[in-house]
Amino acid sequence: MRRHTLKRPRIILSAVTAGALTITALALAGRAGAAPIHTGSAALTWHQLCAAPSTTAASCDVLQVDHPAERVSAFGTTSSAMPSGYGPTDLQSAYKLPADGGAGQTIAVIDAYDDPNAESDLATYRKQYGLPACTTANGCFKKVNSSGNTSPLPSRASANQGAEDSLDLDLVSAVAPRAKILFVEASGGTMAAMGTAVNRAVTMGAKYVSNSYIFRESSSDPSYDQQYYNHPGVAVVAGSGDWNYSWGVGYPSSSPYVTSVGGTSLLRASNARGWNETVWNSKAGEGTGSGCSAYESKPSWQTDSGCSKRMTADVSAVADPAHGVAVYDSYQKGGWGVYGGTSAATPVIAGVYADSGTPAAGSNPASYPYAHPDALNDVTAGNNGTCSPAYFCTAQEGYDGPTGLGSPNGTAAFHN
Repeated sequence: MRRHTLKRPRIILSAVTAGALTITALALAGRAGAAPIHTGSAALTWHQLCAAPSTTAASCDVLQVDHPAERVSAFGTTSSAMPSGYGPTDLQSAYKLPADGGAGQTIAVIDAYDDPNAESDLATYRKQYGLPACTTANGCFKKVNSSGNTSPLPSRASANQGAEDSLDLDLVSAVAPRAKILFVEASGGTMAAMGTAVNRAVTMGAKYVSNSYIFRESSSDPSYDQQYYNHPGVAVVAGSGDWNYSWGVGYPSSSPYVTSVGGTSLLRASNARGWNETVWNSKAGEGTGSGCSAYESKPSWQTDSGCSKRMTADVSAVADPAHGVAVYDSYQKGGWGVYGGTSAATPVIAGVYADSGTPAAGSNPASYPYAHPDALNDVTAGNNGTCSPAYFCTAQEGYDGPTGLGSPNGTAAFHN
């Protein structure tokens, strides 16, 4: 199992830049006005929860920090300590999002197999951060199989899938706390199983579908587009993967009917925004994916000149486990943890779409950011590998592969 080490400073109050590496506190209190600190000097390490995918078996896009400081404390408060990792107010601050977004909307989360603790774990997360309850009883949360029924559910998830489930559910909650959540559990990790779950979510009325899984792209992908991902008027989003540029392009992120989501390293800063973002790249076979598809046609709204076919990504959001997000998973991971990967970025973007309002009937929401590039935070530093043309893997002004057009700066780029 690959592990990576980053020395954590003893006490950090603000971001510090040292050469190409920017270091900040991993854990930032998820409450407005709190100034979090860390104590201790233990090395920070993390690992991938899933192996790289194939063309026939999906993989998750999740990295888990091994031993994060379990709690942080805040200056000038008497409240209980908060979990390590970015919480809802951090993400709302970084991306200029409303604290009550998503009202009247339904976001679907697609994952494989059953997580029996999904609803109770979500309740713990939302209570911790003061988010409104989202339960089966109050009509906010619904868990179904790929037939749309609450039973029988698929076989229980094994290994690390529970962490993926919790990451997805927690982060759509963080970004769109007033949205309803439809959790569709696919019967397995095949293309047919995952795609059928997507179709079910749309049939059940979801206008936003979060897909935190990835396949290696194949010549069959254009046919899968028509079977599973071509849903006009629905914002379907998927992560670009966690194996950096050298691994290649993944699917369904490469579908022209899907918003492809890259990953950034998000840190607090002393600039006007209060945050800084660079390309997420652990420089050890890990980092956000990007590239030029071998099989998917280029959509009309994508105009970069170096790739004659579909380019990934379109937009991006937080993904670096070294500056990761707080997640609660009791099913397989024992409680609070800190996670990263494009499986973090993907539900963030799904939530931003929900915050922005219902997509226009018949439209392809993947095109929306291209009509509003100035309403995004342009990420201009970092890379996820070596490539030619350089923008396939290196950030620049305007469009680039690793971060697309940039990260959310409010909601204007996510509606037509």
